[in-house]
Amino acid sequence: MDKLNDALIAIRRVLRATDSHAKALGRATNLTTSQLLVLQSIADSGEMTVGEIAAEVKLAQASVTTIVDRLQQDGLVRRTRGDTDKRKVYVSVTEEGFALLKRAPMALHDQFSARFATLEDWEQTMIVAVLQRVANMMGAEKIDAAPLLDAELINQQEETDRRRH
Repeated sequence: MDKLNDALIAIRRVLRATDSHAKALGRATNLTTSQLLVLQSIADSGEMTVGEIAAEVKLAQASVTTIVDRLQQDGLVRRTRGDTDKRKVYVSVTEEGFALLKRAPMALHDQFSARFATLEDWEQTMIVAVLQRVANMMGAEKIDAAPLLDAELINQQEETDRRRH
C-alpha cells in the first residue's frame, strides 16, 4: 500500500505543479501555456501561417486559430496577407508581443525539457516507458495530447471531445 500511495502522491504532485505553474504564468502574462508557446514559436520563426504554427507546436489547427485570434485581440500578434499569394495569411509578433515574451517566466515544459535533456539516454528511455505505462494504467492511452504541460489546453480538448460525441 505504501508504494501505491507513493505513486498516487507523485502523480498528484505532477498535476499540481502543472496547475500552479499555469496559474503563475497567467498572473505574470495573462496568457495560458499554449498561448505562450504559440507566441514564442511565431517569434522564433519571424512569421508563419496558422498551419505552420500548428505543425510546429503540435496542436490542432482549429486550436491554433483560436489562440491566434486571442493573441491578435490582445495586440500581441498581427495577421497580414502574403505579397505573392494573397490567399496566404501570415502571423507575426508585434512589439508588444516581444515585450511580453521578454518578461514571461519559462514555461514548465521548457523547464522539464532542459532537465530531461541532461539525463543519460537510458534514463530518458526509462522515464518515457514508465510514463507511458502510467498513462495506460489510467486509461489515457487513446487521449490525443500535445507535448506541452498545459492544464487549460487539456480541459479545452475534453470540452471539444464532449461536444463532438
